[in-house]
Amino acid sequence: MIDVIDVTQHYGIRPVLKHVSLHVEPGELVAVVGPNGMGKTTLLAVIAGVLCPQKGTVLIDGMPRRHSVEMELEIRRRVVYLPDHPWLPQNRTGREFLLGVGRVYEVADDRLFDHVERLLELFDLATEGDWPIRSYSNGQKHKIAVCSALVTDAPILILDEVFSGGLDPAGIMALRHVMTHLTGRKQATIVMSTPVPEIVEETADRVVVLRDGSVAADGTLAELRNQTGSSGPLSEVLSRLVHPKTVESLKKYFEESPS
Repeated sequence: MIDVIDVTQHYGIRPVLKHVSLHVEPGELVAVVGPNGMGKTTLLAVIAGVLCPQKGTVLIDGMPRRHSVEMELEIRRRVVYLPDHPWLPQNRTGREFLLGVGRVYEVADDRLFDHVERLLELFDLATEGDWPIRSYSNGQKHKIAVCSALVTDAPILILDEVFSGGLDPAGIMALRHVMTHLTGRKQATIVMSTPVPEIVEETADRVVVLRDGSVAADGTLAELRNQTGSSGPLSEVLSRLVHPKTVESLKKYFEESPS
C-alpha cells in the first residue's frame, strides 16, 4: 500500500508538486501521465524516497519514509525504484550486475541464478549477458536496467519512463506481460510513468493525470472518459484533460478551413 499525503515539492524556484495526495492499493498498477515538466518524475522520486518533500508525507505499508534509519531500511527491502536514467556499472557484465542487485535484496541464490537466466532469455540478452555493459546498445542498457528491477522480487515497483529508452517491440511486449503477471498473480504494486497512452490502456488499472504539479484527474479509463465526455482512446481523453485549448483549436481550425 502506498499513501502520498498532501505532498509539496520544489527546487527553490517554483513548486513542482502542489498538495498532491494519492492512494495505491496492493496489487494495483497505477500509471502517472501528463505533459513534460508537470512533476511525474518528481512524484515517483518522492514515493521512492530519493527526494524528501518540503511538505507532506509518504507512507509505504503504513511506514513513513525517511522517519528513521531502521524504518527506511525496512521500506527499501520492499521497494525497488528504476529512474528514467539509471546508473549502470559499465565494466561489469549484465549477469554480474543482476546477481549483485539480487543479493542486495537478499534473494536466495537458487532463485536468483534461475531468475537471472530467465530474464536474460526473455529480454533477448542471453549472449550479451556475459558482455560488459559498456558494449551494449542504448536499448540493451535499458533492458538490463529493467531486468535489475525485476530480479529483486520486490513487492512494490516504482518505474519512471520504463517503456522508453529504446525498448524494441519484443521488449515492450515482454515487459507489459511481466507487469500484468506481477500485479495479477503476485499481487505486486506498481506505480509507473510513461508517455505512451496505448501502453497505459493495455496495462494500467488506474490513471493519475498530473497538470501543473497537481492531480487533474484520478480514475479508471472508463471514469476518465465519463469525466471528459469522450468515448475515444486515452490519447484523446488526455488531450481534453491536459490540453483542452488544443481540442477547441482543432475544432475551430477545421470549421474555418475552406471546403
